[in-house]
Amino acid sequence: MSRCGRVVVLVFACLAVVPALGYAQQASITGVVRDASGAVLPGVTVEAASPALIEGVRSAISDGTGRYRIEELRPGDYVVTFTLPGFATVRRDGIQLTGTFVATVNADLRVGELQETITVTGDAPMVDVQSLVRQRVLDRDVLEALPSSRAPSQVAALTPNVTSVTHDVGGAMGDGSSRGGISARGVDDSRILVGGLVTQTGSGTSHGVYNLEAYEEVAVDTGAVSAEHYTGGVRINFIPRDGGNAFTGSLLTSFANESMAGNNFSQELKDAGLPAPVTVKQLVDINPSFGGPVKRDRLWFYSSARYNRAFNFAPVYFNKNAGNPNL
Repeated sequence: MSRCGRVVVLVFACLAVVPALGYAQQASITGVVRDASGAVLPGVTVEAASPALIEGVRSAISDGTGRYRIEELRPGDYVVTFTLPGFATVRRDGIQLTGTFVATVNADLRVGELQETITVTGDAPMVDVQSLVRQRVLDRDVLEALPSSRAPSQVAALTPNVTSVTHDVGGAMGDGSSRGGISARGVDDSRILVGGLVTQTGSGTSHGVYNLEAYEEVAVDTGAVSAEHYTGGVRINFIPRDGGNAFTGSLLTSFANESMAGNNFSQELKDAGLPAPVTVKQLVDINPSFGGPVKRDRLWFYSSARYNRAFNFAPVYFNKNAGNPNL
């Protein structure tokens, strides 16, 4: 094999491995299965089905204590089915998973015909009783609706208890320049993760321009973070988007110039020597994305691109001592 061919194979091998590694720290479904008398039931097949899974269904078997756990689940709506020979099948729908949420779904199976299915409807689990992590999840609807900068620090500052040293409305400062330290309850250490893998660490939280159309959700942890993090502070986890069995796409754009911006420039500031206020010169942000199936239920793709630029007028006080050799 030629050197070029080996490089191509290596690249595709890396692309195949990275998603598997990047999907650490995702949502889970867990619970206990019992019979009508309250005794635990081992050997129950538990299946979690969702359009968000490329394989469609992921399953687990309850252990000797009746407990089961299905891990590494993508954000989305799930239907959980419990089956055991000699017992009626129980189906629980309306389970919505976001971020690293752990949904507790218990089931009581009673003796019945194999063809019998009991569908349980009701409110989905809203409280994660398996974890102490304080987490807020910003989904696609929130990210696209709020007129906020798309820099990580500014996205994280949308959650309670998180403060940022900079304030950027609508992304007018640009992602690169609107970075800054963020803190939660006085702790300014922070981490940026993509699919659970740490990409940046320290008190600064934005080096480069992040493409938010490439991510399904942004999960912001502000307290009781998991054991692999040795310090407190804010954790910003970008959860990548997947394709699906249908072709979908989106386009997010924004634009602004100096005629669209207001200011508080007063005569007092002008008399003090400020020739012009800080204001927007130009903002352009074009962020398309598109994905779908290469082969249904076998191989999906999702691609996105972003063009972003931001220019601002910087106020400069006139140097009255310029050219004076005595000063």
